[in-house]
Order: sequence, then C-alpha cells, then structure tokens
Amino acid sequence: MSGHNKWSSIKHKKAATDAKRAKVFTVAAREITLAAQSGGGDPEMNAALKMAIEKARAVNMPKDNIQRAIKRGTGEAAEGARIEEVVYEAMGPGGSAMMVVCATDNTNRALTDVKTALKKNGGKFVSGGGVAFQFRHVGQLALEGADADDLELAAIDAGAEDVEVQEDGAVVATTAVSDVHAVRSALEDAGVTVREMRIAYVPTQPVVLAEADRAAYEKLAEALDDVDDVQEIFDNVA
Repeated sequence: MSGHNKWSSIKHKKAATDAKRAKVFTVAAREITLAAQSGGGDPEMNAALKMAIEKARAVNMPKDNIQRAIKRGTGEAAEGARIEEVVYEAMGPGGSAMMVVCATDNTNRALTDVKTALKKNGGKFVSGGGVAFQFRHVGQLALEGADADDLELAAIDAGAEDVEVQEDGAVVATTAVSDVHAVRSALEDAGVTVREMRIAYVPTQPVVLAEADRAAYEKLAEALDDVDDVQEIFDNVA
C-alpha cells in the first residue's frame, strides 16, 4: 500500500482480485501485530493498536484475522517469527525520492525483494541517509467535521504543530511522532473525529515530474507496492 505526502493521494490497493485483497489483509495484519508487540493486546490501553484495528475493519478484514494478528503480537500465538519494521531509501526517475516502509519476519528477504524491484524498474537503492534528509518524520491525523476552521483551531489547541486544509477539503494535523497519540486523545476528548492516524515521511521539497518520468515512476511504485513485505511508500512527488 503506497502513500504520498498528500493524505488524499494514498493509493490503496483495490481488492479487485483475491491476490490484491490478500495483500490488503496482510498489510493490516502486520500493522496490528507491530502495534500489539510494542504496546500490548488491549486496544483500550494501546492507541496504535486501536487505530490499526479500525483500519483493518475499514477494509473488511475478518474478526478472526484481527484476533490472530493481535495474538501473534502478544506472543499468545505460536505462528510466525517476530515482525520488524524496517525503512529503506530509494531514488527513482526525475529526482523522485522514496521512503519504503516494510514490516517483515525476514529482513534479508525484504531487502533483497526491494532491491530487486528497484533494479528491474529504474530505481536505485540508497543507504546512509542519502534520501531521509529530504523528509520530515512526523505523526499525522486526518480529521472529520463540518467546519475546517473549527477543526484547525481544535487541532492547534490539542498540540498539533501544523494543520493543513487540503485541496479536497480534508484537514490533516501534523505532530511530532512522540506526540501523535496524545494529540489524538486530546482531539477526541474535544469531540473531534479522527478518521485515521499514521506515522509519515513528509517531503521538505516536493518535485514535479515530467510526463515520461511520471509514467516510469508509477511503474516503479507499483512494482515496490507488489513486494509482499512493503507496507507503505512515501515519496516527494508533487
């Protein structure tokens, strides 16, 4: 599942085929497992887990799958090795830069598969922070409400660092990664609906691609999206 700097541009996999639907469920399950590993299996005491479960329900993930993912994270289920989150950096056509977020039980496999997808589709693997400096690592909250101005004021009062009203009317509050759960709680206490929460890589200098480069980039992004261990892709493409 790939994401861009604009929340409305997140390109969710459509469950048009069984294979794509399975990918959606795998991504959701890994997010649940990671959240349970780090914060325990009670969603009322673990905000990240609660949000991961809500996202899984939004894609119609079966309840049994959700429970299995939680138990894997808490160690109650014997199946599978521990899931780790790893982030790889890459360059694509026309100066595009990418942060590829993976969740995997085999980091060697994930690295090999990402490198292969890049090499076959005109991308380049980058190490040593060669791309990361072009992004801010932040928490983001997508808010719902009738009045964007009221949402903006509520988000600032709750401790958000920045609030953006996007072209489609969506209101996105940005926080420090360490503050995202506290800001979400403050917003909900104030009666604001948080539609989605995520940890994101937001580009500091977006680039506009020429038509040929954009087509090549989309092909590369799709190839990376098809890698089993890839959870999300953030880029600097405007």
